[in-house]
Amino acid sequence: MYDVCVDIGGTKTVVSLVNLNNQIDRTTPLLAKRTEPTTKTGTRDALPLQIIRMVDAACAELGMTRANIGRVGVSSCGPFLNVEGYIELVASNICGGKSGFTDNDWHGIPLEVKLREAFTNVHIENDAVAALLAEVEWGALQGTRHAAYVTWSTGIGAGLLVDGRVLRGKNNNAGHAGHMIVADVLSHTSQQPLVCGCGNVGDLQAQIAGISFPRRFGTEAQILMQAARAGDAHALAHVDALCEGMARALYNLTATLDLERIALGGSVFWHNQDLILPRVQAAVLSRFPAMTEGLEIVPAGLGLDVANYGALAVLLEQ
Repeated sequence: MYDVCVDIGGTKTVVSLVNLNNQIDRTTPLLAKRTEPTTKTGTRDALPLQIIRMVDAACAELGMTRANIGRVGVSSCGPFLNVEGYIELVASNICGGKSGFTDNDWHGIPLEVKLREAFTNVHIENDAVAALLAEVEWGALQGTRHAAYVTWSTGIGAGLLVDGRVLRGKNNNAGHAGHMIVADVLSHTSQQPLVCGCGNVGDLQAQIAGISFPRRFGTEAQILMQAARAGDAHALAHVDALCEGMARALYNLTATLDLERIALGGSVFWHNQDLILPRVQAAVLSRFPAMTEGLEIVPAGLGLDVANYGALAVLLEQ
């Protein structure tokens, strides 16, 4: 028997298989791995149907069928909505009916219902929570009881560990730090308030997420970061403002939850941590010492593989 690992992001979706008979750890081989752009067109069940098709193709590569599948672990961007006991995906960077930023009219994706039509054993976690589980098990958060994993990628999210317990909330949306209001307009931005796909004005995702860079700066994250490395004063000012936005969110999480360690991951952070990490560390740790003393802010131990291992950690928890 084999298990399925699924990672759903706002940009891409990854499917791989793992051998059910193997011990699950960070060395477990991910087999027949497939990566595709996340479907954002067609009917609102297009994404789960894409995943099912990708799983079928992965099974065929190994000479088997769905009958050989045991559990399906899904690490997905959010937010989620509980609809009659099943998880629907209502991510604003996928569902155009929520944001108008994507060319579809979806208000929700019946993720769990459609996957359970194909597979009997499905477990879905928010991707930041799944990454938290992986970092606690194998990465930079091992040995912690009061910690967070925060992703800075297409969107912004967090997985929260308090008193050794993972926080999930009524709709499994605990930790959606991207929708935390940090300001109407941060310094070094245009004077027009930035609107998130969710409709919020001044939330963290509208200010600093990867999806916001073209709207805010007219360019992609990597081009802006390259200009900053080259010493461009405007680009450096933008990077300072971006890092201040993330620092406010991390400080707020720390002041609320009394954290001991925060692991940062995601593509925007990981490819630019030389610029981002020291600025964020300084901006957070310079604030109220009673809240920040003893706090560590570190890169995710699993790097860019944290998403894949997040889906694996979902299986491990089961």
